[in-house]
Amino acid sequence: MKPITLLLAAGSLLLSAQGVSAQTDKPVKKDYWNANTLLIPYRLPPAPAGYKPTYIDLDGDGDPDILRTVTANGIPVQWIDDDDDMQYGDLEGDTDNDCLMIDRNRDGIYGGYGDLIIDWVGEDEDGNPAMQVVVDNIPEADRMKTGNGHYMWVIDTDKDDVFNYVDWNTFTLRCWIHNGISDFYEDYHGKSAFMKIHSSTERVNDVRMNWENPFLFYDPDNDGLTEMAIRFCDTPKIVKEDGQANSVLAGSIDWASISIDMDNDNGPGNEFDLDMTIRFTGPGFSYKDQKHINKNLRGLPEADTFFMDARWRQLPELLYPDHDAAWDLTFKKGKWDEAWFTYDEDDDCNRWERVELYQPLDPFKVGKGQGGIDNNGQSDPAGDRGEWDLDNSGHGQLYVSPIDGKIHLYGAEWGCWRIDQNAKFYQGMGGIYDGYGPKRIETEPTVFPTVKYTDTDNNGFFDLMEFDLDGDKVFEQRISMKELGLDDRCPIINTADMKYKDFLDLQSQVSDNMWKNAEKAIEVAKAKKLNTKWYALMLQPKSTRERYHYGFWLQFYLYNDLKDLAERTNDKALAGVIDKAYLQGKWELIK
Repeated sequence: MKPITLLLAAGSLLLSAQGVSAQTDKPVKKDYWNANTLLIPYRLPPAPAGYKPTYIDLDGDGDPDILRTVTANGIPVQWIDDDDDMQYGDLEGDTDNDCLMIDRNRDGIYGGYGDLIIDWVGEDEDGNPAMQVVVDNIPEADRMKTGNGHYMWVIDTDKDDVFNYVDWNTFTLRCWIHNGISDFYEDYHGKSAFMKIHSSTERVNDVRMNWENPFLFYDPDNDGLTEMAIRFCDTPKIVKEDGQANSVLAGSIDWASISIDMDNDNGPGNEFDLDMTIRFTGPGFSYKDQKHINKNLRGLPEADTFFMDARWRQLPELLYPDHDAAWDLTFKKGKWDEAWFTYDEDDDCNRWERVELYQPLDPFKVGKGQGGIDNNGQSDPAGDRGEWDLDNSGHGQLYVSPIDGKIHLYGAEWGCWRIDQNAKFYQGMGGIYDGYGPKRIETEPTVFPTVKYTDTDNNGFFDLMEFDLDGDKVFEQRISMKELGLDDRCPIINTADMKYKDFLDLQSQVSDNMWKNAEKAIEVAKAKKLNTKWYALMLQPKSTRERYHYGFWLQFYLYNDLKDLAERTNDKALAGVIDKAYLQGKWELIK
């Protein structure tokens, strides 16, 4: 699509952009109190005191439709009054149904290359939710580059009036800025949704669609925090033509990920605490029938000439799966080639979108782009457990394995847990975003314990665990259910039929069983005259998370202590039963 050349009279606004008032020809006093402080710029900085805006009546009805002014830092801006409530004397437009155009490069064109546009779409008379769209136009010189610019809609499904976060000092979209650990300024909290593509709109084939289309946030307990997130992606095909790199969207979702706070332990100061992610890729499903209408989508027609690409101002609808449709579209309509699973074992993920996925690569290589399981720069270098069903034979279903008492991905051929027992390599928000918050970590780990899981008989269940506890990249310890004659099969959990409460109940059950088995292990250890008080720190769990975490580690430590005892005392009867007792959680087998 070729760019449209826009010709606008710059006039007085160019003078204002240079710090000169069109009314007085004197330097503009930049006197807005927060224009030059180091405080958060929550709002568009208003014009200098005494500055008089310019008004334009486009439709000839006697009231203004365009308000042109400058910001306190001298940037020309233009407001379009899409709901026809602007009056002469107003100093700015409103944020319920108006459009703000920012001439960032001060070329006298408000909707051209290099400019930023923010349009608010109010709730319509049918109750369709309010929206905000940000159109971040790239400089003309960057037309052939990919992954630049933004076209992003935010849907206010929880009616809190929180949308995108813009740094009004620099006029840049800063979606990842947050307070504390994970209190994001962007509307990722509660029940919300957004659609986004890293492109400017003139390079997108159909602006009803998007790349992340959508990102859905769920708040099933209505506490204003997010307990579940679903991400859908329509991966664009990049076609370079007409002197620019265009993003061609197919109208099909080829990526779907579901992330869940399994124990609902988020709260103020810990707003995001997602614990588990399931991701599907493949042909997926079409979303072209998922139409969403808001009668306020259409902007003032007379203002179309201000935009390099006005198609998004002319839309009758947006196409995206919504909160209600997403689950069934994923599990009942989607056709997937692979399913991946990641569990945040060290419970340090405070990212807004998911527990970032480990990849089915080298268990020991570490670092962004280094070919290890943490190859993705947003993933935790150590501390998570990844599992991979590379033919989607298990369809994203789960099971609780007797091999370790944990939740696993049914159908996964193998998995890997890179242990970070004390969350030393803290993931937090993660961060490959320069300047957007804490980095991924300050120092990559060089050694770490590793557990590898394998389904050796290809029946969908793990039956072999291998341990590298000293970090030398050699699995020196192994436990095989198959070799011990134990059945690795167990009930399959049909994820497609689950609601959020079912996941909470599942995690609670897993944690409670883990702790009950730990208590049995303690009694067995005491009966064998082992001093369990060495592990007193773990003996008083205070939450679902601690019952899960301490329950597993108590069993593992006592299992190895018992094996050590059997070896030291040459107790063949004890040695012969320990593995079977541990792998089944049947500590009563040890007499």
